[in-house]
Amino acid sequence: MKAREEEIARSLEGNWQEDLLFMLKQEQEGYEFCQKQMSECDERLQQYLRQREDRSKGAKLPEENRKERLRKNKTNKPRFDLRTELFRMTGTDLTQIDGIDVRTAATVISEAGWDMSKWRTEDHFVSWLRLCPDNRVSGDKVIGKRRLPINNRLSVAFKIAASTLRQSNTYLGAQFRRLKTRLGPPIAIKAMAAKLARLVYRMMRYGMRFVDRGAEFYEAQHRRRQINSLKRKAANFGLKIIDAPAA
Repeated sequence: MKAREEEIARSLEGNWQEDLLFMLKQEQEGYEFCQKQMSECDERLQQYLRQREDRSKGAKLPEENRKERLRKNKTNKPRFDLRTELFRMTGTDLTQIDGIDVRTAATVISEAGWDMSKWRTEDHFVSWLRLCPDNRVSGDKVIGKRRLPINNRLSVAFKIAASTLRQSNTYLGAQFRRLKTRLGPPIAIKAMAAKLARLVYRMMRYGMRFVDRGAEFYEAQHRRRQINSLKRKAANFGLKIIDAPAA
């Protein structure tokens, strides 16, 4: 509050209508009731997580140094350290993946569990999420494409997480923007949601660590792929490319 205490006290003085005061009282009581219910839910969730087996094997939770994550102060967030409890329960920190916050990580655990061996490969996991293409194939040729209806809470969470990569200055953010430009937002979001699902599968099943290499690395990698593609096309036409000396 920027106003001084005296100014706030003066603003509360006036001729108030009785019906509006009654409505305000009900709104305040309703707000306090909802806060109490959420607090009790958080307490029960914390008790449940503490009863689960510790799979961290004594490992320490990675320190969060990303400024954009430290700045975020979401309302109605859990009233306990959910990230630490999830790490102790699974042995991996899914929030290291760009776009995956602690709420998305909790959705992964609640919907899919911590044991990814239920799916033989990451492709099976993506197929279960219905984030894979639904191509109609005849004679080894794709003759049509359809959109799979999605009613899986985890699939929706992955798509929401993918949409947050629009302005992310990370490797995944640069990849999302490239797909968005080439394929359009809906397809790009679904493709990146499948990418996030694959990363989650690898981390939880094989203990893979996620390391962000940055947007600049992705752009340089993409440029090298374009140059190599142009060289192959030129070679097919019988042309020879001579690299110009560096300035």
